[in-house]
Amino acid sequence: MHSGDTHLRRRWRTRNRRRDLDEIDNDLRTKSSELINQPVDLDKPGFAQFYCVHCAKYFINDTALQSHFRTKVHKRRLKALETEPYSLEESERAAGHGSYIKPKTRQMETQPSKEDTKAGKQIKLEENLIDNKKSSSVQKMDT
Repeated sequence: MHSGDTHLRRRWRTRNRRRDLDEIDNDLRTKSSELINQPVDLDKPGFAQFYCVHCAKYFINDTALQSHFRTKVHKRRLKALETEPYSLEESERAAGHGSYIKPKTRQMETQPSKEDTKAGKQIKLEENLIDNKKSSSVQKMDT
């Protein structure tokens, strides 16, 4: 490295390394709700309560997280996550072992806030209770 390229050196340091797109895609598929509602961890910023799943980054409070959702960095990450991650099958097709298939695009949306997820769970619980009451009343009418 050249002596004047300190900005590049700092960007590529291991301590500043963020999660890759395929790791984030795996998190989105398997455990995004677990990452949004993490238990309290005193060693992480904001006690691990304000986490952006798409950027794999912790924030100090909800206002910082909400302002992050409006930044170019977050929007750029959402745009990058719209295409499916590179896979082994795709590399084999690129090498000539099979026909090329264009990667699928997805619709990515910013994660819901904690209040929305809690309210969403509560709404789903209420809908399930209503459905259960309806099914039990139908069963009573049949007998």
